Amino acid sequence: MIPASFDYLRPSTLDEALTMLAEAGEDAKVLAGGHSLLPLLRLRLAYPAALVDVGRVAELRGVADRGDHVYIGATTTHDEVVHSPIVKEHCPLVALATATVADPAVRHRGTFGGSLAHADPAGDLPSVAVALDMEFVVHSPTGRRTVPASGFFLDYLESALEPGEILAGVRVPKLGPGWGFHYEKFHRTAQAWATVGVAVAVRRSNGTVEEARVGLTNMGPIPVRASGVEEAVRGAEAGESLREAAGRADEGTDPPADLHAQPDYRRHLARVLTHRALLSAAAHPTG
Repeated sequence: MIPASFDYLRPSTLDEALTMLAEAGEDAKVLAGGHSLLPLLRLRLAYPAALVDVGRVAELRGVADRGDHVYIGATTTHDEVVHSPIVKEHCPLVALATATVADPAVRHRGTFGGSLAHADPAGDLPSVAVALDMEFVVHSPTGRRTVPASGFFLDYLESALEPGEILAGVRVPKLGPGWGFHYEKFHRTAQAWATVGVAVAVRRSNGTVEEARVGLTNMGPIPVRASGVEEAVRGAEAGESLREAAGRADEGTDPPADLHAQPDYRRHLARVLTHRALLSAAAHPTG
């Protein structure tokens, strides 16, 4: 299909982008890599009056070590995130999950912030953001604000971004040594969205799990933090106790029913994949 007509705007600075977005009104959309937005345009599921293409805004791109956290600019491509030495060293779960996004062609063009701002619960990155307690840095003509990952995803394809706001980047806290990480994903093909995915970070001490972070992909209209698993796994030893903890993975979830899976199958997958991810993360601590 052919998209409806729209104005195309291409700023070169963040200030220009914010001005253009404000002038275009509430019916404007921000365009980054385009892999989420363009299909919606072609299917006429979105009718923006204007597209503000931020692809040339250098302020929105790049990875930086900022002491207690890693900052990832919104238009940094998935491929750049996957191969960043800073990301690999300080937040390897981000690199692991991002490497599973779609295929190489998409990862070379699609952007880290664009995927998060799209707020698709079947996307791989929102669950990682929730598990790692990321912070979203949002700019508007009136200033800047920071939104925690726990409050950024509001509903299916709905984020906390207000009209006129642009996601500038994401802060990823450094967890330090002793943590192990894993992203486990079940999908039909390499390019497909996750039927279910599990992002896990585990800190072990003296043979037992001291702390765990678990985020679930495609188990509800927003990414889910598996608090039941995190509670049950605390103090557990690697082995059968991890399986028992993983059995609580589907607590409090609302998995969708679609052509690919029914809710009961997704619940089963969540338990199985969480167990696998816990085992892998607990077996390979960093530092």
